[in-house]
Amino acid sequence: MAIISSTKHLLMTSVTRSESGFFSFPHPFNENAARAVSGGVVIMAVAAIIFDQPWITLLLSYGYIARVSTGPRLSPLAIFVNKVFLPKLGIPNKPVAGPPKRFAATIGGAFSITAAILALGFGLNGAAYIVLGGLIFAAGLESIFGYCLGCKIFAILMKFKIIPESVCEDCANFEQRAKRMAAKGLQPDGSTPLE
Repeated sequence: MAIISSTKHLLMTSVTRSESGFFSFPHPFNENAARAVSGGVVIMAVAAIIFDQPWITLLLSYGYIARVSTGPRLSPLAIFVNKVFLPKLGIPNKPVAGPPKRFAATIGGAFSITAAILALGFGLNGAAYIVLGGLIFAAGLESIFGYCLGCKIFAILMKFKIIPESVCEDCANFEQRAKRMAAKGLQPDGSTPLE
């Protein structure tokens, strides 16, 4: 129950870009950035297993903690994706609801922290790599197919009212948010005028 309460607190602090503070998560969130970051997570986790380098679990853990607590501000991987990778390839912003992405990142963080504790705290590299296998599976789905497993779990938890609707009123129909913002002459993130 403490995990759900803690997760609800993290999710309720998601804000629109115009209201964002340092410890906040973007809403809306760039789907293409999430997919690219997930690809980086897959590469790092696979490298940890193939080269038997459990210290990489610390990098994964830090990245997830940084992204969950501050969005892309303190995560080297997210900064690279947003400042270099996406602009260099000309990949556009694709806005989606932020709270489900934050929830998914929280789950990814739980997996990476568990792997780090197993490997570095108890020397159980095999068990840690099994946990990383779960992370690779979920991050691979997001990166390759755009299927966010954590977002689907978030939707189920909202459907059963475990996560209150107030956490993400836009989640049920994010396209409606985009239309409302466009009617006001704003981008879907609500912050910049349409050109």
